[in-house]
Amino acid sequence: MKIGVLALQGAFREHCLALARLGAEPVEVRKPAQLEGCRALIIPGGESTTIGKLMDQYNLFEPVRRMGEQGVPIFGTCAGMIMLAREIEGSDQPRLGLMSIGVSRNAFGRQVESFESDLDVPVLGSEPVRGVFIRAPQVVSVGPGVEVLAVYHDKVVLVRQGHLLAAAFHPELTADNRLHAYFLAGSRL
Repeated sequence: MKIGVLALQGAFREHCLALARLGAEPVEVRKPAQLEGCRALIIPGGESTTIGKLMDQYNLFEPVRRMGEQGVPIFGTCAGMIMLAREIEGSDQPRLGLMSIGVSRNAFGRQVESFESDLDVPVLGSEPVRGVFIRAPQVVSVGPGVEVLAVYHDKVVLVRQGHLLAAAFHPELTADNRLHAYFLAGSRL
């Protein structure tokens, strides 16, 4: 199964490796034509303003937005969560606006304040998930149909809305593939 990974900036290679370990066929996406045949898409972390500018420059906004509107599964991590959000506190930067969530950028501090922590994610079983937080956002509001899947100290860090999944942390930077497998399971529907 072909899974697109937006490869404009950020940890796209690590997402591709995680997908390959799970038997999927990762496709690095830099142009709209590379989305063809992809059953799902991952928008990796990085810098959301830069990702937005590059998506605009390479004419990816509308094709990706259409995919999401047509029910194609999309998974956003860190900056990818920001790109999926309908609202971004204090910012009018370009975004896809596909998820009924509001986010706060850099909610956990600057780069030097990055950290790792175990998270309870019941949909993935009883074993904790290691969350790698690097200038991470947090979800500050959820709309109808949004399911909160994980919280770190009362900050929402993992949400799902139908075929859309968003994490404030970087699951691709650990050896635990359960979150990618969860996303792929939804992509096969």
